[in-house]
Amino acid sequence: MLMTSEWAFVLDEADQLSTMIISSEPAQKLRDAYAAVYNDHELVSQINKFGRLKEQYEDVQRFGKYHPDYHKVMKEIRMQKRALDLNDRVATLKLAENDFQDLLDEVSLLIGRSVSEAVKVPVSNPFFTSGSSCSTGGGCGSGGGCSCSA
Repeated sequence: MLMTSEWAFVLDEADQLSTMIISSEPAQKLRDAYAAVYNDHELVSQINKFGRLKEQYEDVQRFGKYHPDYHKVMKEIRMQKRALDLNDRVATLKLAENDFQDLLDEVSLLIGRSVSEAVKVPVSNPFFTSGSSCSTGGGCGSGGGCSCSA
């Protein structure tokens, strides 16, 4: 592929867009929330414990209720997940992740529409699927009638 002035312009614009996204308010909130969670050593150990429980959960799921530790693991993972979900820092991180993902979805839709209205743009938020070209069947990968190959 030859580098033309048009490609150089596109790359420069992409660099500017990525700089704007990185310096945006949702990106800063995400960085702050991430730092608040992962600088708390007690919370990090809870998250690691939950990760180990998830591995046990996956093992238990292979055998279902016939696994000898089924009830114990199921109860522990629900309790640990609830404890993490109720933690203010974790909740703030999840909200920041969702806000940042919404920003990325909006940018993706704008870029897709600038190319063509027929461009199919997969988005994670159902709110944006109405603006997406894949909205006829409920979004990409939904098994609906959007006929895209997500």
